[in-house]
Formats: sequence, structure tokens, C-alpha cells
Amino acid sequence: MSSVCVYCGSAIGCRDEYQQAARAFGLALVRLGITLVYGGSQLGLMGEIADAVLQAGGHVIGVIPQLLIEKNICHRSLTKLYIVENMHERKRMMADLSDAFVALPGGTGTFEELFEIYTWAQLGYHKKPVGLLNVAGYYNPLLEMLYYSGNEGFVRHEHIKLLQVKEDVDELLDSMKIISN
Repeated sequence: MSSVCVYCGSAIGCRDEYQQAARAFGLALVRLGITLVYGGSQLGLMGEIADAVLQAGGHVIGVIPQLLIEKNICHRSLTKLYIVENMHERKRMMADLSDAFVALPGGTGTFEELFEIYTWAQLGYHKKPVGLLNVAGYYNPLLEMLYYSGNEGFVRHEHIKLLQVKEDVDELLDSMKIISN
């Protein structure tokens, strides 16, 4: 495994745990020699994880649409930055550059990216691990909805199991076979 795509908020959130988790996840990637692939922003948890990786001497690949460059939110100190035309190209390139996918807390953009890559796994478009770092129970309501959808016959239970969910960085990486203890 050489790269992990992280989806997370362009906001910092209201709990210190979110920022701490983003930095801890970034440091874990550096410790394992894994490149961070993410959306290229300097804002929020996105900026936190990128800064943590860079400050620890790791590699960060950002993929950002031209429109967001124009809004001046781009992180300018990345190892590599790809500028693409739109969000569809961004998501495809991030997927192509990554060996696994992890969502940290975030908003609708994070949810959308997570569910697209998770759906691609369900459909067999890729066999890469997909995980949630469930910081301070942030994803509990989403997981309840996912299980409810399964119980109502809209999501197969074997597909629910494709999503690795842990509250601890190392436990998540281990469950995704990124590291093994």
C-alpha cells in the first residue's frame, strides 16, 4: 500500500477531537511511509491532515478543481498538486491515485465522496478498502441509517461489511489491512 485517499471537512468542526484525529491520521500515514491523497485545500480538517503529513516529512498529493483555485483555498505547499476541470475529474483522479479510502468527519462533500467510492466498491469497480474514522461517534447516525437501509432491504448486509469503521486510527488502518499488528 503506497497511498491513502482521505475525505474530510473543509471546516474544522466544533470538537478538538476532530482536529486531533486528522493530525494523528496524517502522522500514522507518515510513520507507515504512505502518501496522503486528498482534495488539495488548506482549510479545515483537510488543511490539518496535509500540514501534519508535511511537517512530519511525508508526501501529500492534492487534487483540486480550477474553480477552487480561484477561490484561493488551495494548499500551496504540497508535494504534488493536480488542477482539474471539475469535481468529477477530481474524484476520479483521487480514486486512481489511491490504494485505499478513509473518511474523517466532514459535511456533505465528504459524505458524497465517501458514498460514491463505497458504491463503486459494492458494484465491483474497485477492490480497495474503504473506511470510516468514527471520531467521537461522529458517524453513528449515518451508520444507523445504513443499517436501517439494510434491514429495510435497500442495502445488502454483505455490502455494509465492505465499510470498515473504527474509532482509533491504528485499529482502522489494521482492519483495512494497511498495517498489521
